[in-house]
Amino acid sequence: MNMKTPAIPFSVLELATVTEGATLKETFTKILELAQHAEKLGYNRYWLSEHHNMISVASSATSILIGYIAGGTSTMRVGSGGIMLPNHSPLAVAEQFGTLESIYPGRIDLGLGRAPGTDQLTAMELRGSRSASAENFPQNILKLQTYFSKENSNSKVRAIPGEGQNIPIWILGSSTDSAQLAGFLGLPYAFASHFAPAQFYSAINLYRQTFRPSAVLDQPYIMPCVNVIAADTDEEANRLSTSLYQMFIGIITGKRTLLQPPVVNMQDLWTEYEEEAANWILKQEVLKP
Repeated sequence: MNMKTPAIPFSVLELATVTEGATLKETFTKILELAQHAEKLGYNRYWLSEHHNMISVASSATSILIGYIAGGTSTMRVGSGGIMLPNHSPLAVAEQFGTLESIYPGRIDLGLGRAPGTDQLTAMELRGSRSASAENFPQNILKLQTYFSKENSNSKVRAIPGEGQNIPIWILGSSTDSAQLAGFLGLPYAFASHFAPAQFYSAINLYRQTFRPSAVLDQPYIMPCVNVIAADTDEEANRLSTSLYQMFIGIITGKRTLLQPPVVNMQDLWTEYEEEAANWILKQEVLKP
């Protein structure tokens, strides 16, 4: 089935979710199949998120998976949603994405986040001596832009591959802090309304208010991320949603498991508090002005 590209482009955020009974190899095969299907349907982007120390999420080596997906598709943009910049040195990120852009020219996006994408103990292991890297997030974005620029060719430290490549940088966020930063730098902004819906409108309004035209963008550009459960019938969609509800129980209780299969009735699985909390997460009126 093919469809025309919609006036508002649609994209996919992929976590490489590991389902109960599946191997990691099967998980990676399925995300590639989904990317290929999304490309045929006319989707604009396929982004992968960086998470660590989560049994049900296999996207920790994000740049490797981006190359895997880009290699199995041909037209759709592929990128990070996002790379958690405090976990990495800007030079390493520039080299990795410069390599990806060299192999798949004109198809790579670099979305950057400030959060660790994991718990604090794991973040300490990832960052080592760079414990203050989150506070240096704005400065490290500027470093990345420098490494990508042609003007850095006379520097003693250069990103090769990476230098001189036109790789779009996006700021990801779930708060007004990230919105203001994206506006100040004149960069496109992707908001995580799939888990922070209450902040959505205040964040994008602040982004628009603080936006300053830059060399890469002359007006604000926003991409919200939302949870969507799609099926041929409401009944089937409600059944499929129970897998997401079970994942929310794990988040609420701190007891993470592989993504569980759908069930007919959730009442035997959650408490009244867990039901209320899960429904609050899932049923926020994100698109209500």
